[in-house]
Amino acid sequence: MAGVRAPWCLQSRAGVGGNSERQGGALYKGGRFNVYTGEEKLDMGKNTMRLLCASLSLAMVSWLAEGTLSKTDAKKGATKKLEEKKLHSDKNVQDRGLVVVDPKAKDIILEHKSYCSKKMKERHFSGDVLGYITPWNNHGYDIAKIFGNKFTLISPVWLQVKRRGKERFQFTGLHDADQGWMKDVRKTSKNIKIVPRILFDGWTYQDFESVFGSEDEIEELSKNMVLLAKNENFDGFVVEVWSQLGNQKQTELIHLLTHLSEALHEAQLKFILVIPPAVAAVTNQPGMFTKREFDQLASAVDSFSLMTYDYSAPHRPGPNSPLPWVRACVEVLDPDSKWRNKILLGLNFYGMDYSALGTSGEPILGSRYIETLKEHKPKIVWDEQIAEHYFEYKKNKGGKHAVFYPTLKSIQLRLELAEELGTGISIWELGQGLDYFYDLL
Repeated sequence: MAGVRAPWCLQSRAGVGGNSERQGGALYKGGRFNVYTGEEKLDMGKNTMRLLCASLSLAMVSWLAEGTLSKTDAKKGATKKLEEKKLHSDKNVQDRGLVVVDPKAKDIILEHKSYCSKKMKERHFSGDVLGYITPWNNHGYDIAKIFGNKFTLISPVWLQVKRRGKERFQFTGLHDADQGWMKDVRKTSKNIKIVPRILFDGWTYQDFESVFGSEDEIEELSKNMVLLAKNENFDGFVVEVWSQLGNQKQTELIHLLTHLSEALHEAQLKFILVIPPAVAAVTNQPGMFTKREFDQLASAVDSFSLMTYDYSAPHRPGPNSPLPWVRACVEVLDPDSKWRNKILLGLNFYGMDYSALGTSGEPILGSRYIETLKEHKPKIVWDEQIAEHYFEYKKNKGGKHAVFYPTLKSIQLRLELAEELGTGISIWELGQGLDYFYDLL
């Protein structure tokens, strides 16, 4: 999935073991694919709580293996070319009546580029908003400049840190760092912070062991990160490392992260930590980052970028981010709402296109989503339980497909949930969505 993937999607889509009748996978029965989860309990150690997303009935992905489109339908779809508005609007998407559970494909095609130019500097969401940007989706760079006032944090996916030996660290990816763009973004919004994501790239288990066992190594890494930020005019970093060690060496990793955070804070720099979902998809078991780790790090970090997406996968197709599961991931981490403002609830601005022939699926970005709507003119279906839209279409030789992609309504409900829970949001990523999505922020 190079070039379009979420930065952590490979970790969060790990396979699920257990009985195939209960694991929530895609089962082929009677010519249909059915994706479901049963009622489960989440064991949190001393306390056992019933998972809020327990009875997610995900039967919306029951599509026939054989296509159901008639030749007449296909001809009808090929005769009329659907238009797109090229001009911006004086009204936002809410005032234009576009945030609905029953959108029409032709309306999405017509309106998706037409954001409200008069209110693009106004914020509707009260919490922090982090937007990721990737070098391979250049439109995200433009979005950050156009809608800069709607974001508090922008994280370009630029950097890697490599360990080259004892107390020797190398930072790569600086060729992507665009100082002119950073200057333009800061002109748009005086309060925005630019915090590039940094990966611990190519680190072996022994590399981590060596750093964990040496305060001098930890000190050197911390000092180098501060110098990098100062030299490149960054406002801090988004650090992605937690999933690399699974559930191993958590105490040592927390010590390292705490030290990095202290060094960055001393230099007036931000420290944001990427964390996997607290509730594992489908199994509803505790994830790799639980309340225990959250409590240990909450006072040290500025924000947690919570990966509440990639719920489904090609071998178990379905929604990207069921709303009850998203709620559970936040409430399990912080049931007493002590640090909710530090949680950035993850929103996907990409979707997935699944095939009924075999266990295949691939990400779908805004441009291809619109092209698919134009070509097939499908009926878009709303699933109330998961609060997502999906549609089905048939390729000439590729069989039946189902597409899950965010809509104005699904995004609005997740923003309302974030407001209710008292969290911020993080968006993966700005180049993948539709322009009118940003009216909602």
